[in-house]
Amino acid sequence: MTTTDVRVVRSYPLSHPTVKPMLDELAVEYLTRYAEHFTPDDLRAELERYPAEQFGAPDGDLILILEDGVPVAGGAFRLRAEPELGSADRLSRPGTRDADGLPTVRTAEYKRIWTSSAHRRRGLAREVLAELEVRAVAAGYERLYLTTGPRQPEAAALYLATGWTPLFDSTLAPEEIGPLAFEKWLCPGHTAPQS
Repeated sequence: MTTTDVRVVRSYPLSHPTVKPMLDELAVEYLTRYAEHFTPDDLRAELERYPAEQFGAPDGDLILILEDGVPVAGGAFRLRAEPELGSADRLSRPGTRDADGLPTVRTAEYKRIWTSSAHRRRGLAREVLAELEVRAVAAGYERLYLTTGPRQPEAAALYLATGWTPLFDSTLAPEEIGPLAFEKWLCPGHTAPQS
């Protein structure tokens, strides 16, 4: 980025045309890494699996970082209202989930964390994570949750480097685990309850 570039962070509805480059590039990324699991139609359905309104106020947000009006990175969060993934010993911590694996504290789930392939290695993903965290705190969330694929080691490394705790046995090969689940507590000085 040069000193004349204008960078802004904006919220958008999932259906806004400015979000399309993010969804299109995520589709290519997922098809490239997980081609045996998805057809292009299956993948588009997966990217649109959650209703668009879940990524809007009051429980969600979708942001893009724009440079000179062009989206270069983005991500979203929504209220997590489904059972969570992870190893049984980490999911059984008291006060975090109920017997069915549903979060028992207000939990924001990050989705669609993305950096344009033309703008990687610039720290944009860290900026997206930080901005989403600020917005999740403002929306009253106590905890964050996300999953990434086992063939996305750079994403897993980013989450570990930015304070996320794995909900899986990190000594196992990622392909043995499947989706890699992470959590992060937002309350100052708070960590996950220990069993």
